Amino acid sequence: MGDKSSKTFFLDEKGVKDAYERWANVYDVVFGSVSEPGRRQAIKAANALPGKDVLEVGVGTGLALPHYNADKQVTGIDLSEHMLNKARKRVERLGLTNVCDIREMDAEHTDFSDNSFDIAVGMFVASVVPNPDKLLQELMRVVRPDGYILFINHFNARKGLRLFAERKLARASRALGWHPDFPIEKLFPEEILPKVHFCEVSPLGLFSLAVLKNPKA
Repeated sequence: MGDKSSKTFFLDEKGVKDAYERWANVYDVVFGSVSEPGRRQAIKAANALPGKDVLEVGVGTGLALPHYNADKQVTGIDLSEHMLNKARKRVERLGLTNVCDIREMDAEHTDFSDNSFDIAVGMFVASVVPNPDKLLQELMRVVRPDGYILFINHFNARKGLRLFAERKLARASRALGWHPDFPIEKLFPEEILPKVHFCEVSPLGLFSLAVLKNPKA
């Protein structure tokens, strides 16, 4: 009989949307500090990359938006209108003129044309969407050839202290569709995985930054 703790359960689109709308008012307080190191590292990496047109997938309340360089033109998308309203208020309050647009949109099926962006950044979203493989395919479509796709996420460990921490976090995290036991193969297919550069993020290396140079021709 299989180990139930190793199973990964995904919310459908409505489930994800409902979960984030419930948490919108307290998201920054409850999850902001936990996600801060990973968010900072992802934006630091994005700022260092060539190209100016950036798509942030799962922009949420806009916690990351103030940290982009002024020369990056940022478009943010999310499923939750409640979260997006907070992001728009943040943009207005802080005068973030480099944030071009904040839109409600399904990251697996966007309205953008092919090759619209130089960089796509997904923070803590790969293990939330119903179909991570479709998310990657969509980002490869909208990012220009030789552009970059970045994910900050938690990918499952096989053993040790990190595995113990993941199992402790799993139940609480699932309220938001997060999966500390998320298998990396759900996002990156076998032929793509060797092309991805990974960097662990503290504390405990619970999160990893994954950087993929878009391999499409």
